[in-house]
Amino acid sequence: MLERLDRPLRLRQLSGTNWRERAVAALGAALAIGAAGAISALIVGSHAALLLAAPIGASAVILFAVPSSPLGQPWPVIVGTILSIACGILATQLLGHGPLAAGMAVGASILLMSATRSLHPPGGGCALLAVLGGPELLAKGYWLALVPGGLNAALLVVAGLVFHRFSGHSYPHRAVPAPADPRILPEDIDAALEAAQESFDVSRADLVGLFEAAERHAVARRRRA
Repeated sequence: MLERLDRPLRLRQLSGTNWRERAVAALGAALAIGAAGAISALIVGSHAALLLAAPIGASAVILFAVPSSPLGQPWPVIVGTILSIACGILATQLLGHGPLAAGMAVGASILLMSATRSLHPPGGGCALLAVLGGPELLAKGYWLALVPGGLNAALLVVAGLVFHRFSGHSYPHRAVPAPADPRILPEDIDAALEAAQESFDVSRADLVGLFEAAERHAVARRRRA
């Protein structure tokens, strides 16, 4: 039984996905990156725009392939990108361009994003850009965090807002409300998450809704049996 349950999990990396969903995600990411890169290049120049577009490519994977992820919502994408680049600039000013500066940039970005509830994995790449970038990037100072950093992130979010109106996904994501009298309460979810001692890329509200839906399907299946 366990082997049968484990096999589909290995074949499907993301729950609820199929080839249509992946094709939609690929199309959305392609259009968004192309539009964001073109507009950013017109504003700040092609070289700087392309450098800052690299981590935004990672953001696009989350925003279009997993639009329900808490890590890919507008606040984390925009604020996480800006704060991470700022951390990289600060690390470079204090420690230069070596491995120590790179480590400080990424570590500081994680702390700052966590404190502001804007944790966004591609922020680690944004933090490294300032450390690894050349004089053209560093000459912009902290302004680099806003243009093209924040600009690219904002353009990506706008593209996501427009695209997901036609893709059938909710973005920004809104969890389906749980029943008024659920058997599984939010505090039960909290207790289970605390016991697991792991971080999961899904919100508590989504977990509550999924468990309640699964319970309803199980009841219906038993009645049919």
